[in-house]
Amino acid sequence: MASLYTKVKLYIEANSKTWDSTKVSLENNGSGDYIKNWTYSFSKPTDSQIASYETAGNTEEKNNTVRATRRAAYGNIGDQLDLLYKDIVANKLDTTGEWAKKIKAVKDANAKEG
Repeated sequence: MASLYTKVKLYIEANSKTWDSTKVSLENNGSGDYIKNWTYSFSKPTDSQIASYETAGNTEEKNNTVRATRRAAYGNIGDQLDLLYKDIVANKLDTTGEWAKKIKAVKDANAKEG
């Protein structure tokens, strides 16, 4: 089940805005999360609007996990740049280069949804 944060964030983005913690805050009073404060210029989402983001929210949360796994697997940016440099020098700045093969392997092993 997608978190309220994720669903509200998607709702905000669907209204061409970004999450701003000075305009929205969530709270849990022991019986569930809810929107405590809302000061965006557009309407606060209804319960049914929030519920409509369940599938997209689940996908977003799964993809966030994939992104974090990929970041760790890609390794240090300095090491990536070193691989790119070696590929340039070897005239392999294409899919045969070591950097491209490493990135492809990480992406293939950690595919995003949707």
